[in-house]
Amino acid sequence: MEESPSPAAAAASSHVIREGDWAVLKRNEVFKAVAVVKRRKITFEKQWFYLDNAIGHIYGTTFEVTSGGSLQPKKRGEEMATETKEAGTDNRNIVDDGKSQKLTHDDIKALKDKGIKGQEIVQQLIENSTTFRDKTEFSQDKYIKKKKKKYEAVITIIKPSTRILSTMYYAREPGKINYLRYDTLAQMLTWGNVRAGNKMIVMETCAGLVLGAVMERMGGYGSIVHMYPGGGPVRTAANCFGFPESFFQTLYEFPLSKVNSVLSGTFSLNILPSEPEETMAMTEDSNGSLDDKQHPIQEADMECCAELAMESDQPEEQEMVDIPTEGEAFDNNKAKGTTDDKQKKQEKRRKKLIETAALLKDKDADGLIIASRFHPAPLLLSLLEFVAPSRPFVVYCQYKEPLLECYTKLREKGGVINLKLSETWLRHYQVLTDRSHPKLMMSGGGGYLLTGITVINEGVKTGDHAPQMAEEPTSKKRKLQEHV
Repeated sequence: MEESPSPAAAAASSHVIREGDWAVLKRNEVFKAVAVVKRRKITFEKQWFYLDNAIGHIYGTTFEVTSGGSLQPKKRGEEMATETKEAGTDNRNIVDDGKSQKLTHDDIKALKDKGIKGQEIVQQLIENSTTFRDKTEFSQDKYIKKKKKKYEAVITIIKPSTRILSTMYYAREPGKINYLRYDTLAQMLTWGNVRAGNKMIVMETCAGLVLGAVMERMGGYGSIVHMYPGGGPVRTAANCFGFPESFFQTLYEFPLSKVNSVLSGTFSLNILPSEPEETMAMTEDSNGSLDDKQHPIQEADMECCAELAMESDQPEEQEMVDIPTEGEAFDNNKAKGTTDDKQKKQEKRRKKLIETAALLKDKDADGLIIASRFHPAPLLLSLLEFVAPSRPFVVYCQYKEPLLECYTKLREKGGVINLKLSETWLRHYQVLTDRSHPKLMMSGGGGYLLTGITVINEGVKTGDHAPQMAEEPTSKKRKLQEHV
């Protein structure tokens, strides 16, 4: 019987790049998530290479792309080779006439063909520049950075995290995550009291980024119910975290089309075994077991299904992620599935769906997080039914007006306290000697958050006793007048 690895060994191995892991490639401020697979060609920032030599190294190691697409660890001392102490005092006499560089394009190409490293090419460009030593120190630094970016093929491999992946998505395709900025996501995790052992409900259409952040924060302890629109969940970003299988055992997925049936107590899976999972919602709707008036989520559901169906035809989700979206991507080649395999998978999904419904029926969730492109009001009013009293909820929206409507409806309905609508503003600063100032380019906004805490709604009981309390002083006054 094989012994399980010790916690120290498991922690050490988690910091080492292994085959089958997810990793994030970084070059300057550009990121890309890929799977570490041997003999697989990776294209990143106009460079192609293989990750074979990176396996076994520690995350955070910087590699240089050599001839043949091989990665070689870059020594720290090599970065100081291009620095120079000689600098001019003024740039006013420097004329950009295109003749200051003695090396031609053909000369640089010949150096590359000889296999000379990018660091040496940059050094030769400096030596053959007639105006470099006349530039100020600041101009020299800019020149070196510009040439390094162009000629040095340097890649840093880092471990995926919420901060890294949210930065990657926000920089490259913010529309995929509803323009959710990483500082706003951090506040959502804080206001939602996301921690190990909780039972969380997450409704998001941010490519799985919010779901992955919650899973990372909980560390595989507790349970997460992921509400999704349409025929199946989209969790591309969540899979990029590279969570172990134990994390997914605590993840439960539930379609929005069945929320009403759970609330009304008519939840069932009366479908034929041969029918696909996508037809479950249609079967239940045809039985007429859903009540549109009681729970206003049905209209939002139809919009969700229609929009998600349009998205499924567009393979744009894979642009920054370089392998199939699902976590079992490495097992997809073994079997597209025989009929028996499909039936087993379908039966497993049905059992998981029944378990998820049982979790929701208890109505004791420890928190609710919503970050959807759909209108949050019907989602919030319905999903709050599953949250236990004295528990937090957080709703994110790119715009303020939908959250104002949520605020008004919650005030009218009751059952919540500490309602707060907030907006965050993030500003980056450049911190250099004599050159510290806010950066010129920054994000325009990070969206809005509606936060609050659930309580037991006793508005009906209070209303019954209110008239009696109002009449009491009048009756006492009449009795006093009769006695006099």
